[in-house]
Amino acid sequence: MLFEWLLGSWLLMLDWLIRLAALFWIPSRTTPGAARSWLLLVGFVPLLGLPLYLLFGHPWLSRQRVQRQAEASQVIREEQALQPPLRWTPAPDTATAEIVPLIERQGDFMPIHGNAVDLLNNYDASLQALIEDIDQARERVHLLYYLMFDDAVGEAIVQALQRAAARGVHCRLLLDAVGAKRGLRHYRHRLQAIGVDVRAMLPGGLRWRRSGRMDLRNHRKIAVIDNRVGYIGSQNLARAQFVAGFPNKELVARVRGPVVAHLEAVFASDWYMETGQRLDVLTAVPVCSADVPTQLLPSGPAYPFSNARDAVNALIHLARRRIVLVTPYFVPDEATLSALRIAALSGVQVQLILSASTNQRLTSWAQEAYYDELLRSGVRIALYAPNFLHAKHLTVDEDIALVGSINLDIRSFALNAEIGMLCYDAGMVRQLAQIEADYLEQSRPLDLATWRQRPAWKRSREGIARLADALM
Repeated sequence: MLFEWLLGSWLLMLDWLIRLAALFWIPSRTTPGAARSWLLLVGFVPLLGLPLYLLFGHPWLSRQRVQRQAEASQVIREEQALQPPLRWTPAPDTATAEIVPLIERQGDFMPIHGNAVDLLNNYDASLQALIEDIDQARERVHLLYYLMFDDAVGEAIVQALQRAAARGVHCRLLLDAVGAKRGLRHYRHRLQAIGVDVRAMLPGGLRWRRSGRMDLRNHRKIAVIDNRVGYIGSQNLARAQFVAGFPNKELVARVRGPVVAHLEAVFASDWYMETGQRLDVLTAVPVCSADVPTQLLPSGPAYPFSNARDAVNALIHLARRRIVLVTPYFVPDEATLSALRIAALSGVQVQLILSASTNQRLTSWAQEAYYDELLRSGVRIALYAPNFLHAKHLTVDEDIALVGSINLDIRSFALNAEIGMLCYDAGMVRQLAQIEADYLEQSRPLDLATWRQRPAWKRSREGIARLADALM
C-alpha cells in the first residue's frame, strides 16, 4: 500500500515537473503557434508529450548539414557573380522589383533571362517527355525526387537509366529515404550494379542523429539532363494512382536555358549535403530565344529563414488585382492566413483552388477549419473534383508565376526541403492562368452560408484537428 502511494506521488510530481519544464523550455525553441500545440499535448499527457517533443518538436538539422548548405550557398553566389550578362533586371517600382531581392537574399539565386519554359499538366505525357530526354542524354542524368515507387513508372525510369548508363552517361539518383523507400528497396542494388549512383536523402533508423529531426524530408522534384533540359514541379516517379482512389493531377515545368544550370546547382547542393562530394556544375548553358526571366527559390530547414513562407507571404501582399493559389494541402501559419485575409479585404481577388478529395484525412479536417474565416474575408475557395489535385503553383496579377513543390502548409514551410521557380513573364502567367481556369471549370465553389450549415460535430472535429497544425 505504501509502495503504491509512493509510486503515485512520484508520478504526480513527475507529471507536474514535465509540465513546468515544458512551459519554460518549449516557447523558447519553437514558434508561438507550434509551442501552443506542443504545450497542449504535454499538458494533457506529459509522459507521452515529452518524448514526442524531443523527437519532433524542433526542426533541427545536424551542424554538418547546415554548414554544408552554407558552403554550397557561398559557391552559388560566387559563380553567379562571374556571369553578370545573365542577370535579368526588373522594371523599377513594380511588384517584381520588390520580390526579386528577397528571393535572391534568402535563396541565393539571381533572376536570369534566356529561358524557355513548357508547362506540362498531362500526367503520363510529362513522364514520357522525361524518359525521352533521358534517352537523349550524352553526359549526365541527375534525378532528385521525394517519392519513387516500384510500379510501372518506377520500372520505366529505371530502364531509361539503364539505357543511359550503357551509353556511358553518368547517372545519379537522389531519393528521399522515407518517401522513396519502396523504390530504394526495389531498385537500388539493380541500378548500382550497372554504375548508377543511388543515394538516400535524410536516412532514418540509427543514422537519424547524423541527419536531423526524424520527420524532416526532402520534398523536391528535380531532373537535369546534360546542360540541355531540366524539370521542376509537383510530380513524383510513380503512377498517378499510387494512392488507391486518389489519381493525381500534377503540373511540371520543362525548362531550357541558363535555369538548367541553376537546377543543377540545387542538385549538387543536396548531393554535397548527403555525401560530402562536390560535383562540377556545367554553367555554360546557351540562352533561348523565348527569353523567359526565371528565379529559383530553394527552401528548407538548412537555410537561416523560412524562404518559402516568406516568399509566398510577400507575393500575397504584393498582389494588387488578383492572386490564385493552387495547393493540395492548405494548413497555413498565422502569417499566411493574415496575408490572405488582408489581401481579400483590401479588394484583391484571392482565389484558392484546393482538392475536393484528399489522401490525408487529419490534414483535410484541419484545412477545413480555416474556410469560415477566409470566406468571411472575401477569399474565394474552389474544390477541384475530378482528381486529387497535387499541383502546387500560384499567379500574381499579370506578372509573376510560381511553380514547384511548395505546399501552403506549415510542414512545407518549416520542415521540408522544397523548390520553386518564379517566372517573371506575362506569357507564362497567361498559360498558367488558363490551367487555373480549367481547374475552376471542374471545381465546386464554396459558399459561406452553405458551409455554415454543416453539422456541429464537424466543426468540433475541424477545431480539434487545427490544434495539431504545427504537428502535421
